[in-house]
Amino acid sequence: MAKDYKKEYKDLYLPKIKPMLIDIPEINFVAVEGKGNPNDKDGEYQMAMQLLYSIQYTIKMSKMGNNKINGYFDYVVPPLEGLWWFENGVKIPPIDKSKYNWISLIRLPEFADENIFKWACDEVTKKKNIETQNAKYYKLNEGLCVQCMHLGSYDDEPKTIKLIDEFIKENNLINDINEVRRHHEIYLSDPRKTEVSKLKTVIRIPVMNK
Repeated sequence: MAKDYKKEYKDLYLPKIKPMLIDIPEINFVAVEGKGNPNDKDGEYQMAMQLLYSIQYTIKMSKMGNNKINGYFDYVVPPLEGLWWFENGVKIPPIDKSKYNWISLIRLPEFADENIFKWACDEVTKKKNIETQNAKYYKLNEGLCVQCMHLGSYDDEPKTIKLIDEFIKENNLINDINEVRRHHEIYLSDPRKTEVSKLKTVIRIPVMNK
């Protein structure tokens, strides 16, 4: 049975529509950093998606090749995630999406260390003719956060962020978004196949105690 991170770690991927406090452990990702509107056709973001999924599926499908990875287990590729920020300390979400800065990420299985990551990058370059120098092996240790499930359009996220802000205030916490800790989103729905009203997105904001 393939490991499904969404089902195994429901506290991380399937929160309720009410904000909750959670302490996130360190997780390893394949990541690509960029800037610009994620909706731009053939833009930086779309190219990042191609690179992320190419590396992920190379690792997942390694079971079919000659490279037998120590500790390998089959798994469902985890959902796409994103860290977002706006320059000069402006809070997410800004109106002008061309000003977005982002790191797009997909969680790596526990057996995929830096050596496996480098092997997968080499395979992608060799077999798919895709340059992988922009991909990173990325360790994220978020720590204390407030998260909430957002339902509906990405453009309507401010209403959910408002709920999170109210929860932070009511629970004597401080919003700790800074140059290291970022606004974090996890995309549980494929916008190409899902009605806008049914999109599910986890919104996660780093916090600290007062």
